[in-house]
Amino acid sequence: MTGLVAERTTVPASEAEAVDLIREHAARAMPLRILGGGTRKAGRASGPATLLSTAGLSGITLFEPAEMVLSAKAGTPMAEIEAALDAKGQMLPFEPMDHRRLLGTGGEPTIGGVAAGNICGPRRFKAGGARDSLIGLRFINGAGEVIRSGGRVMKNVTGLDLVKLQAGACGTLGLLSEVTFKLLPTPETSASLVIEGLGDEAAVALLCKAAGSPFEMTGAAHLPAGAGSATARTVLRVEGFADQVTYRLERLAALCESPALRLDARDSLALWRDIRDGVVLDAAPGDAVWRVSIAPNRAPKLAARLRGARRFTHIYDWCGGLMLLATPEEGDAGAEVLRAAVAAEGGGHATLLRGSEALRARIDVFQPLTPGLERLTRAVKASIDPKGLFNPGLMYPGL
Repeated sequence: MTGLVAERTTVPASEAEAVDLIREHAARAMPLRILGGGTRKAGRASGPATLLSTAGLSGITLFEPAEMVLSAKAGTPMAEIEAALDAKGQMLPFEPMDHRRLLGTGGEPTIGGVAAGNICGPRRFKAGGARDSLIGLRFINGAGEVIRSGGRVMKNVTGLDLVKLQAGACGTLGLLSEVTFKLLPTPETSASLVIEGLGDEAAVALLCKAAGSPFEMTGAAHLPAGAGSATARTVLRVEGFADQVTYRLERLAALCESPALRLDARDSLALWRDIRDGVVLDAAPGDAVWRVSIAPNRAPKLAARLRGARRFTHIYDWCGGLMLLATPEEGDAGAEVLRAAVAAEGGGHATLLRGSEALRARIDVFQPLTPGLERLTRAVKASIDPKGLFNPGLMYPGL
């Protein structure tokens, strides 16, 4: 039976129960707000809706270490996934962020939330995001039909790739019930180089230079002064077999042309966990936090444009292709000036990652769509969720 754990919250215990629930809501045109582990306050504030929790859809349904493939129900906690993978020396390639420390939330991240949000971390620039490792899924559309897309092997796709379409849709295109990911072996060890005192421009130039070398970094971040330390730190990570890691670090150190401190596995792991989860940003409790995607060589110029217009702290990841930026939640929390600066630097995306409900109600949380992209987005939404049941208005008004 579907259980009620709070007012207007339903917890289907199976995919079949979820189908019945969605069909009931479709018949009455009643909206549904999908709730995973409750670790993120994603998207715009919206009106009343029945909360549909995936907590009852939990458990690993397939794990084949020899094939490096795992399938799990959407509500499976990430802690359970990671424990199973650790036992076999395997991992999700994309190093998913845990938002709880940055956002001040509780709950448990789920594998379905990772897929729906296309959540990834520092290894993104090397291994791709969640969508690049997501090879299959099952979801329930707005008509209450179970759709299966993809499979258990990587292959070419013709037509509409529903697997990639669902990754990053934040539950607006249906309820994910099961996901399948391709895995990688866990590296034998890891280590990092830390170069202190570089300015933003010099640091990002160094990271891009190192990324173009044959020495295979899996982490490339710059933490300006004030981001967890009084001194600016530029951090390069290498993973693999121990002798390879030592050789590659030596070669990268030679490229740096500046004194570099080596962090061995334990300290390197701790630092990169804090970078992954945005902890090093040191955002003040009342600050809004923005996630900005931009061409790496443009990122320092973007920061320079903002100086004088806003008070902010920031860090760079993915060689500068990702910025986390904290700024006081005054007015629009910098939305207008930030997006204008992004456009002036060749384009990109500025997404509000942390902000009060009042702020999320009055500004665009996600990067506004161009007219052509909005028409396409509305057409896709109408084909999969014609009555607009799932997370209405979460990403964009009327969607």
